[in-house]
Amino acid sequence: MTVGLSTMDLRADPDADLSEAVGHIRRGGVVAYPTETVYGLGGACTVEGVRNVRAVKGRSEARPLIALIESRQAAAELEWTDAARELAEIFWPGGLTLVLRDPKATFPPGVRDPVSGGVAVRVTSHPVAARLIAAVGGPLTSTSLNSPGERPAMSGHEARDVLTRFGADVWLLDAGPLPESGPSTVVDCTTGEPIVLREGTVPIARLRCAIPGIHE
Repeated sequence: MTVGLSTMDLRADPDADLSEAVGHIRRGGVVAYPTETVYGLGGACTVEGVRNVRAVKGRSEARPLIALIESRQAAAELEWTDAARELAEIFWPGGLTLVLRDPKATFPPGVRDPVSGGVAVRVTSHPVAARLIAAVGGPLTSTSLNSPGERPAMSGHEARDVLTRFGADVWLLDAGPLPESGPSTVVDCTTGEPIVLREGTVPIARLRCAIPGIHE
């Protein structure tokens, strides 16, 4: 396993070969990568991958990680309500995270909420993250790259600063600065009526254009 921080600079060559980073992920390693909102920290959507991401960030086990997926078909085993399908059709790929029930336990603990059985999934619109997920061939866990109490990293430079403080074995995919953005909007679709858990880059007003009765 790579020791320390390894950086792949994708600013000059966005289509660079990701095979080393993919191999690191498949061995249970952790990567930092750009998304459409902020730089994220993640790994394979496995028990080992989840454990290693939590260890790097120091994230509480009580807070499940988001799963970034290649397409809606990659989460076909989750329980899709009519509202969830409508929201995904309109806002994916993009900054909308949907929480769906996982009755068959297809996602591991740490991604699947132990109480509600829900899994938070999103199809990212960032080309680097999307290409990484496709190369891995499965979902990638995601949590914002930041120290507790600090704002998430919005550039490769900020990401390196955070990762240096973490002092862990991590691959950084540096795509340069991201446009200013809030976090993803999170909508719970595990109940009869969808509920906005967090308003972010997709405003509630836009959600109501698709689902007029959506709850805050």
